[in-house]
Amino acid sequence: MSGSFVIFEVRNQNNTLTLTDMAKVTYKSYNQNDNLLFPHCIGDFIPENDPVRVLDAIVEHLDISAIEATYKGGGASSFAPRMLLKVILYAYLQNIHSGRKMEALLKRDVNFMWLSGMQRPDFNTINLFRKNRLADVMDDIFTQVVQMLVDAKFVSLEVQYIDGTKIEANANKYTFVWKKATKTNQDKLDLKVKSILREAERVLNMELKDESDNVMTAEEMQDRTDEILAQMDEKGISDKKLRKAVVKVKEESVPKMKEYEEKLEIVGDRGSYSKTDKDATFMRMKEDAMNNGQTKPGYNVQIATENQFITNYGLYSSPTDQGTLIPFLNSFEIRYGLQSSTVCADSGYGSEMNYEYMVSNQITPFVKYNMFHAEMKRNRRNNPFLVENMFYNKDLDFYVCPMGQHLEFIGTKKETSDLGYVSTRSVYRSKDCSRCPLRSMCYTGQHKTRTIVVNHRNNELRAMARELLTSEEGLKHRSKRPIEPEAVFGQIKYDNHFKRFNYRGKRLVKAEFAAIAVAHNIRKMISKGYCVCSEVTVG
Repeated sequence: MSGSFVIFEVRNQNNTLTLTDMAKVTYKSYNQNDNLLFPHCIGDFIPENDPVRVLDAIVEHLDISAIEATYKGGGASSFAPRMLLKVILYAYLQNIHSGRKMEALLKRDVNFMWLSGMQRPDFNTINLFRKNRLADVMDDIFTQVVQMLVDAKFVSLEVQYIDGTKIEANANKYTFVWKKATKTNQDKLDLKVKSILREAERVLNMELKDESDNVMTAEEMQDRTDEILAQMDEKGISDKKLRKAVVKVKEESVPKMKEYEEKLEIVGDRGSYSKTDKDATFMRMKEDAMNNGQTKPGYNVQIATENQFITNYGLYSSPTDQGTLIPFLNSFEIRYGLQSSTVCADSGYGSEMNYEYMVSNQITPFVKYNMFHAEMKRNRRNNPFLVENMFYNKDLDFYVCPMGQHLEFIGTKKETSDLGYVSTRSVYRSKDCSRCPLRSMCYTGQHKTRTIVVNHRNNELRAMARELLTSEEGLKHRSKRPIEPEAVFGQIKYDNHFKRFNYRGKRLVKAEFAAIAVAHNIRKMISKGYCVCSEVTVG
């Protein structure tokens, strides 16, 4: 045992210094020679209530047979998939998404070393496991974790608070393809090529093609140019300028047309895509550092929450929320084999199509529509010239203006939305408003009559939604919605610093967000005192 001595100075009566007895100071011993016969157990350094133990127990209760089925067997031994899953989920729990950082922590972090049993898979092994084995199974793991929440009475799946946010893709923001520009260039090329080929066929006295308004395909263009060139060789046409133009069509225009076709096939129903992540669509993000409305490649991420637990998620290419609600609700039903009785969402989801779907599926919609708050204002409610404030005789089907003139029904018209939903609108028209003293307050057109277009079914659905939203239960859901999905997105984006995907392609991006969602739910489970004891799960 090592030590040191402290010498105390004491002065005697003659004011001379004398040495007193020396007091001994001792230190705790330590050894850096790594020659312990019985090494320490790593688990001794981890508290019993540490989050890593809860995560370990949760993963132990998961069914990972789908992951195990991806192993073919034979050859060298593999790292245990359950161990790798624990390491990855714990890393996401700590806001660590890099395989290299996971590799480093497996060498120096006690919790990671305990989870891995002192094994040290490198970053390449971790990343390949995520891409090749975990990506297609992560959605099922998410469902299993939510089922644990149901068993522990943390969620009931009876209500969904739905909202969406845009998360930037791992793609170059300057390598974009716009559908509209591509279609315009394709049409221009089509007209140019048709003009050249038509002139060549006229010179050759060939039968002129019966051209439609449709754009020629690259294959049709190729066949047509080959036929023209063969006729030129056969008939000995010496027009070098014309031959050169046809050859240019074959060598340049055909490949260009093929390129346009490929781009349009990739973009599909979207308006754009990124060349570095073809599944990403250019969208306007809230995180706009230049404040100039610049679009960035990203994904529209939709989530459903209950008690701030994520119960469902989805990734969509559409930048608007309106068209995502129905497929999102369908995915919830497919995931759990049941549907929630209540849905609460903001005005971005309020449309006739969505209301009709929810009503037909016995879902109570606490969903705003875009004019909900405007209709609540006094100046709008008291404006007698607005259609919604006019008297409507349902039996005889006519409206009455403030001056007592009838607006009679004249017919209906169909309108198809961008999403393909067909709505029916009724048209009403007055007889003569030219001499009305209030005409300028009623409408500003130059016509002698006022015409109004009314969607009765949409009005009925909006009236139902308005009644629900202003009820006591509706006020409760409206007050709770901002602290449900919006708070969860805030935690994911700002508390956990996840504002950009690390992978490319919808398959891997979806798996990455599933891991983020699982980590979020486990983090909430830990904060609420969730524990797993042997075979019994107790909340």
